Amino acid sequence: MAYTAADVKNLRERTGAGMMDCKKALDESGGDFEAAVDALRAKGLAAAAKKSSRTAAEGLVGVAVSGTKGVAVEVNSETDFVAKNDQFQDFVRKATEVALGTGAADVETLKAAAYPDGGTVADKLTNNVATIGENQQLRRIKHVSVTNGVVVPYMHNAAAANLGKIGVLVALESEAGADVLEPLGKQIAMHIAAAFPQALTAEDLDPELIARERKIAAEKAAESGKPAEVQAKMVDGAVAKYAKENALLSQIFVMDNKTSIADVVAQAGKAAGTKIALVDYVRFQLGEGIEKEETDFAAEVAAAAGIK
Repeated sequence: MAYTAADVKNLRERTGAGMMDCKKALDESGGDFEAAVDALRAKGLAAAAKKSSRTAAEGLVGVAVSGTKGVAVEVNSETDFVAKNDQFQDFVRKATEVALGTGAADVETLKAAAYPDGGTVADKLTNNVATIGENQQLRRIKHVSVTNGVVVPYMHNAAAANLGKIGVLVALESEAGADVLEPLGKQIAMHIAAAFPQALTAEDLDPELIARERKIAAEKAAESGKPAEVQAKMVDGAVAKYAKENALLSQIFVMDNKTSIADVVAQAGKAAGTKIALVDYVRFQLGEGIEKEETDFAAEVAAAAGIK
């Protein structure tokens, strides 16, 4: 079966593969377009599987808001260079919009969702890995919502609209108008980006974090040589201080360095003549918690050269 230059062009647009790869696939399939698509997808899947072992700690965080709902999504790549790629940015933006529209609450559900350009989100991600040439991973998702009020997005160090290194969402429940809530939400979001709270309230803090701080405080107290009852008070004080400094509502507002976030919200509500409640937030910092493996590419080059 013969094929034309237009077929090569169409195959390239359909799969995102290189021109010579498309030509070879058509040659091998005898000009059968769909068979060539399948062949390229198979090769793409193989390439994606090979690349999936490489550490992806760069990339972008995306945020999206519609009405009283918002979502943040982190998508990782191996290098910051790829994060500047239009194809990658388009994927992060659309995947975030899909997460918002479908309500997908975890990575696997999002991967299975329909992608705007056809196929699933997972299909598009696999194609991106094959065509861009780097491992890419959908890492995490979090939704926030209010019954009545606003969800305010903020992007610190933005690479493009609603894409960047630190994505924040602030959920404010209130009867107050958007003219009051949105500026307040943005200020709190900027605080969250800078202050890195671990939870909304002290009660919400991870018990493992509290246990670790208690252990550290106990070791320090023991070194003091003071009586046991004094040491116990020292430990309780240190844990209480940690909880206060790491729970958002009790943190001191970075804008004035004296007012707690809880009081900032309460004062805004008093000024507006109606209660305002900070009910939830998201703070996604790119690559947070991922151990970067600096030797990935060096090891691959060495292996290819037969160097042990």
